[in-house]
Amino acid sequence: MKRNLVALSLGVLLGLVQSAAAIAQQQTTGVPGSSSATTTIDGKQLPPPDPKFGGVIKDGALQSKPWWAPRIVPPKGAPNVLLIITDDAGFGVPSTFGGVIPTPAMDRIASEGLRYNRMFSTALCSPTRAALITGRNHHSAGFGVISEQATGFPGYSSILEKDKATIGRILLDNGYGTSWFGKNHNTPAFAASQAGPFDQWPIGMGFEYFYGFVGGDANQWQPNLFRNTTQIYPFEGKPGWNLVTGMADDAIDYMTRMHQIQPDKPIFIKYAPGATHAPHHPTKEWVDKISKLKLFDEGWNKVRERIFENQKRLGVIPMDTKLSPWPKDVLKEWDQLTAEEKKLFIRQAEVFAAYVAYGDHEIGRVIQGFENLGKLDNTLVIYINGDNGTSAEGGPMGTPNEVAFFNGLNELPIEVQMKFYDVWGTDQTYNHMSAGWSWAFDTPFSWFKQNASQLGGINQNMVVSWPARIKDKGGLREQFVHVIDVVPTILEAAGIRAPEFVDGIKQKPIEGTSFAYTFDAKNAKASTRHKTQYFEMMGQWALYDDGWFLSTKVNRAPWEAFGPANTDPLNKQVLELFNLNKDFNQTENIASKYPQKVKEMKDKFIAEARKYQVFPMDASVGARAIAPRPSIAAGRKEFVYTRAMTGLPQGDSPLLLNTSYTITADIEVPQGGAEGMILTSGGRFGGYGFYLLQGKPVFLWNMVDLERHKWEGADALSPGRHTIEFDFKYEGIGVGTLEYNNFSGLGQAGTGTLKVDGKEVATKRMPKTLPMILQWDESFDIGSDTLTGVNDADYKPPFTLTAKLNKLTLRVDRPQLSPADIKKLQAAMQEKAKSD
Repeated sequence: MKRNLVALSLGVLLGLVQSAAAIAQQQTTGVPGSSSATTTIDGKQLPPPDPKFGGVIKDGALQSKPWWAPRIVPPKGAPNVLLIITDDAGFGVPSTFGGVIPTPAMDRIASEGLRYNRMFSTALCSPTRAALITGRNHHSAGFGVISEQATGFPGYSSILEKDKATIGRILLDNGYGTSWFGKNHNTPAFAASQAGPFDQWPIGMGFEYFYGFVGGDANQWQPNLFRNTTQIYPFEGKPGWNLVTGMADDAIDYMTRMHQIQPDKPIFIKYAPGATHAPHHPTKEWVDKISKLKLFDEGWNKVRERIFENQKRLGVIPMDTKLSPWPKDVLKEWDQLTAEEKKLFIRQAEVFAAYVAYGDHEIGRVIQGFENLGKLDNTLVIYINGDNGTSAEGGPMGTPNEVAFFNGLNELPIEVQMKFYDVWGTDQTYNHMSAGWSWAFDTPFSWFKQNASQLGGINQNMVVSWPARIKDKGGLREQFVHVIDVVPTILEAAGIRAPEFVDGIKQKPIEGTSFAYTFDAKNAKASTRHKTQYFEMMGQWALYDDGWFLSTKVNRAPWEAFGPANTDPLNKQVLELFNLNKDFNQTENIASKYPQKVKEMKDKFIAEARKYQVFPMDASVGARAIAPRPSIAAGRKEFVYTRAMTGLPQGDSPLLLNTSYTITADIEVPQGGAEGMILTSGGRFGGYGFYLLQGKPVFLWNMVDLERHKWEGADALSPGRHTIEFDFKYEGIGVGTLEYNNFSGLGQAGTGTLKVDGKEVATKRMPKTLPMILQWDESFDIGSDTLTGVNDADYKPPFTLTAKLNKLTLRVDRPQLSPADIKKLQAAMQEKAKSD
């Protein structure tokens, strides 16, 4: 005990000495008080306190001495930082790590720097990204799941609390220029409107400049794109425009502008392309390039074997690694498929691969931008392949519309999908590939994105270069590294300390461990410093502990997201144990040999889970997508609008799913008639529209681009004032059933009635309704339609309303569970718990 106390005291003393040394090493330039003076800061408090005035003040200016506070700059030699993270890409995707898809930009960084084969994610998009920018575990940062599934618990709120400043904020206050390009999946879905607040947007989290989209995915042809907090439409009037190139152009413009204005100021760029999250939207040029290579004609079993052999040849996996058998109980082998299935699946893979190659090419342009400015030598490039493993959310068949998957339609027949074959990957699809390819692209591991207990979901790869510092070019690093380690690594590289206070708020400790020690060749085989790491995602969990890996056996494929959840995900699990030091890709379960180790590690996982806000653990998936959240629409039953308005995101707009509602429009039709959009939400791949078509009132539901239900008046409206109304009576009992682990209240039938001036003009019953979401990268628009339309056959956006809108009223009448409903649901839940 005394020895421990002595060690602790020495540790505290050493910390104080290091802290004092950091303060003593403050660097200043120029004459103190002059307009050109600069200084570094100790970084303990952000922003730093204003310095005391150092001049002289007399009654007259001529007798006084002016004094300027020094400009804050980073420590001498602090590098530019380019932090790249791609989306939904597993270990076997890039050519750099044995994949068949060419990724020359990643190859370039690997040859000039280092390769890492044990970089770990959280298994899902925004959780990984929250960990990446804060240096804290995803539950600690409030992102136990994606923001669209947030629930009212600290680990799952999707709110980055003020005691966890981002890398952007820390670098900004230490004199860096900070920016963020591409995907922003860390703004709560219920705080993404123009009503703000904007403290959870990139510019509110320390990133001075933002050019990208808010949410999990985006149509790359017509994205919901923002510059800072203003929506922009750079694609209008530019056929073939694509965000993958658009954001590279903007990043290059940003870095060039910053360099020209202030060449000595280092910059930080977070570069997060939508590639390769669905929809897979590469340009035709790249699809044609990849198609000519015939990479996938032999099918996913052969491709998987080829990737595996490439990985051994490149030395990025051990030579004694064994490839696990194909999961025949989950996915068909290639030889079992029909000729038409093979044709479709090859097309799906080619479009995905084109998206990978296209994204890597544009990343290469950004890297080249640093070289063109003469800045690459002192630029730390961290290029992480994937924020999780390859996505299998297209299901075994793939899909032309990912929005269909999120509404429970995950195995569309081949004959339906083949209708989209020629337009696969264009703006006519919101496409995703078959999970058979996803399994192959996660080689040498098994399973996918979402599966936090399997290396296929969490073991990414990464390349890092910094020519001024890293000299072991092409070296391989096998130390365990997690995305929470990136922030402390960047801070160490820049010579900047983590702050103790930001805006007066005491900061929670950074939970990651710097991997900057691996930059030196002498540490190539050094022991891993990040010893222990928990994983958890939607009830699947694991613990890494110095090479040992305890994990839950997969009990749900990612596309099985809409059934009752495991009621006790901590304990109702089959536990497996692996020694990753000897079994690189988690193939030999040794739990039966080491039962005590299993118990010990489960206890350790529980301790980690309590420490990092994992509880209450929740295994539900789809249910959380429709669960109530504190949006600005929450609790409201009536919404009134008196003028045109566009761009209100789904998370902050009135939700018309699983409910009765009435929409009433008071309009004035001019002489000569009118047409245009009154109200729409969603777009080509799922949503609704209330509009005038050649003067006739129309209400339309787009059922994920597979069918459309339409109510239409027979006659055009005459000039003058009219009231048109759409009333929908829902037959289900609503989302309240989810509280009882039951989906029966969702997606039920209902009857819609269209009225003009109080007279019924069309009535139709919908046998089913959308249960979960509309197209979530489209908005709620009044008076016109932004981005894509809900029915291309009727109109093309913006389809501006030419009638005068006096008033639009939307009333929502959500179903409430009766005592009898509750009793029945409770009984069913209890019965389900017994059977589990």
